[in-house]
Amino acid sequence: MLAVENVTGPIAYHAEGPVWSPSWGGLRWVDMTRGDLLTLRDHGVYRLHVGEVAAFHRPRAGGGFVVALERGLGLADSPDGPVRALPEVWSDPGVRFNDGGCSPAGTLYAGTMAYDAAPGRGQLFRIGADGERSTVLDAVGISNGIAWSPDGTLAYYVDSLTGRIDVFDDEDDQLVERRPFTTVERGGPDGLTVDAEGGVWVALWGGSAVHRYDASGTLSAVVEIPAAQVSACTFGGDDLGTLFVTTSRENLPDGEDPQAGSVFAVEAGVRGLPVVPYAG
Repeated sequence: MLAVENVTGPIAYHAEGPVWSPSWGGLRWVDMTRGDLLTLRDHGVYRLHVGEVAAFHRPRAGGGFVVALERGLGLADSPDGPVRALPEVWSDPGVRFNDGGCSPAGTLYAGTMAYDAAPGRGQLFRIGADGERSTVLDAVGISNGIAWSPDGTLAYYVDSLTGRIDVFDDEDDQLVERRPFTTVERGGPDGLTVDAEGGVWVALWGGSAVHRYDASGTLSAVVEIPAAQVSACTFGGDDLGTLFVTTSRENLPDGEDPQAGSVFAVEAGVRGLPVVPYAG
């Protein structure tokens, strides 16, 4: 069994979306419904408040970062802000951004969900460097993790309500031919990442674990996490050999699941891929 270390303690309410980037000094993640970005540094964890919601974030190719706020994006020109909010993408207060990532070309893919997790109310958007937006998927349940294979030809994607990881072909930076990759039998699939060997690592909400599936969709590794609501994972460290895992205490009673809201780390025996910055 792989040894898991709690590296932060339960400091977040709904920790999500970890990203390792040298541009901000290492590991950064969101405390989503508190609207904060959290950065792990030698002296502790630094919080940056960006709005009512901070759904996910990525570095920008020209410096700074992009962050998905409740119903629109925010841009910053330096690693620690400030953030300027762009116009909202929609007006329905019952829907918010949830998770996303960048294609090898630096295009942002940004997913949404209803606050009540009602089926069919979410979407997946494609947002180019110029801010031009198109809809990739309508009628999504909970749009969650998205990440690309090492050669950039495949994109793995989670709509949590399906209980599956799906896969697209990436043809000229367009996602086509969606099909099932694997069904998750433990908890619900949430955020995911891909390692340098093509393995797909997915956080299991309600499953107290992270699963790795090889390129054929076969379960090849299980990391047990001492918190139930495992929300996302990414590789980091100087050699990208450490798997960082976020957890949530959303909707948990006080005193239940005491390590929920922590970030955990495990030496996974494989390296990850560098984060792709948003080209905009």
